[in-house]
Amino acid sequence: MKKTERRSQGWFGKTGKDGLIYRSWFKKQGIPTHELGGKPMIGICNTWSELTPCNSHFRELAEFVKKGVLEAGGYPVEFPVMSLGETLMKPTAMLYRNLASMDTEESIRANPLDGVVLLCGCDKTTPSLVMGAASVNLPTIVVSGGPMLTGRYRGTEVSTSDIWRFSEEARSGKMTQEDLYVAESGLCRSDGHCGVMGTASTMACMVESLGLSLPGNAAIPAPDTGRKVLAHLSGMEIVKMVENDLKLSDILTREAFENAIMVNAAIGGSTNFVIHLLAIAGRMGIPLTLEDFDTFSSNIPLLANLQPSGSYFMEDFYYAGGLPPVIRQLKDRLNNQAITVTGQEIGKINERFENYNDKVIASIDRPFNTLSGIVVLKGNLCETGAIIKPSAASPELMKHTGKAVVFEDIDDYKNKIDDPDLDIDEHSIMVLKNVGPKGYPGMPEVGNMGLPPKVLAKGIKDMIRISDGRMSGTGFGTVVLHATPEAAEGGNFAVVQTGDLIELDVEQRKLNLLVSEEELGKRKAAWQKPAAMTDRGYVSLYVKHVEQANLGADLDFLKGNSGSEVTKDSH
Repeated sequence: MKKTERRSQGWFGKTGKDGLIYRSWFKKQGIPTHELGGKPMIGICNTWSELTPCNSHFRELAEFVKKGVLEAGGYPVEFPVMSLGETLMKPTAMLYRNLASMDTEESIRANPLDGVVLLCGCDKTTPSLVMGAASVNLPTIVVSGGPMLTGRYRGTEVSTSDIWRFSEEARSGKMTQEDLYVAESGLCRSDGHCGVMGTASTMACMVESLGLSLPGNAAIPAPDTGRKVLAHLSGMEIVKMVENDLKLSDILTREAFENAIMVNAAIGGSTNFVIHLLAIAGRMGIPLTLEDFDTFSSNIPLLANLQPSGSYFMEDFYYAGGLPPVIRQLKDRLNNQAITVTGQEIGKINERFENYNDKVIASIDRPFNTLSGIVVLKGNLCETGAIIKPSAASPELMKHTGKAVVFEDIDDYKNKIDDPDLDIDEHSIMVLKNVGPKGYPGMPEVGNMGLPPKVLAKGIKDMIRISDGRMSGTGFGTVVLHATPEAAEGGNFAVVQTGDLIELDVEQRKLNLLVSEEELGKRKAAWQKPAAMTDRGYVSLYVKHVEQANLGADLDFLKGNSGSEVTKDSH
């Protein structure tokens, strides 16, 4: 294909029967012939859905992307893909991340598109769309939906991280159900995703730090006019990317992934960042490992004073300048030459942005917290790794040995946790099994288990909790996550028992079950693999092919990419 020939002309530029079919049915929408004569055809991949409240404003946002595409001389075509609503989907939206990525990949590849704008906001919509687009490798830009405005509850500022506080206060009798009704009415008071540095905001920061969006994309609130302007400018930018043949493979380099890890440490990003970045790297063929998250974040302090690791909200982050001044603060640590969607280097494009509030964004020499990033733990309780987020944990629990209180699955936890006779105290270590990718299935956000009422009554707000599942990016506490191999795979995590001693030493990167190898061998020999929950459909396919969390929990047959070429016609 000549450089001047668009990919879309493989459809609309044909003569004879095939060209007649492709053009005539497309023209039924009122499209004149000259629009199909070689203009860049820009796909707007939209995850709008009324079942995805975070993305409920995307129909309007798409219109501003279209204006930008038209202004720059392209032709916009909007299309839907599977939308993953974190707040409503059962058993967990994570179960369907890989399915949505397949939908995105095949929708892009199968259609006459020269470039793509990804409209995504809610937690899993961003990684699933980027994963799918990465497997096609066309010019691609991301427009995030933006965070919601800060909530209000009886005179105080609140947001989604307060859900966990409200829950514990209700369970300990400090809040009534009526109080919860009042709180929920003021918690989410505008369009947009979670207003803290939860997973959705982390994903928006991830794409900006990878170079996949225009500067400032991550923090502009959803209702702010600036979000619409950014959508318009992104529509213009994607046309330039097509003209310059700037593909995802030019942007998503090893250096870009290292940058994203360092930026994530500086903002106190969600632990879910790990599993999604690993999956995206796997699609690009970038050799990223779990250990890289520890290596590249270990010398990066926490700069963003944002909930759940700090005090402020995403709206405050925007007013302080958003992500660009954070990137600027890290200029001596980052791979500044990494290319962004603008064609400019990430160091160069962010050097002009200022920090307008040093209470929200601290300086690199006077950080908000020296504890940051993701620590990767190893030991016989997690042979291939587990993770913890130090900035959200309690310092006094970072080195602790305690007796395990084991819950075999989520139902076992729910049946026992409120029992006043449960043998547990604040020194115990709560262990939740069978909530990993295969065991649940889908790896839900249940790792930050609520504490037992008998402990809450003492005024205790944190305990060590360990699971093979995930935690909401809005959550906090001394929570060890993503233990691998998961319990459903039959490693040591599968055979830990109540009363066993567990040693956690975050500084030394250790997580050990203090049980002899002989005893562990006996337990594993007696262990029986749980029966499959279903033998049909996508869930069965998922359980058979999903990889472990330390590899990104993608389906094994989706690793790598197939490119954009389609040689066979449809008629």
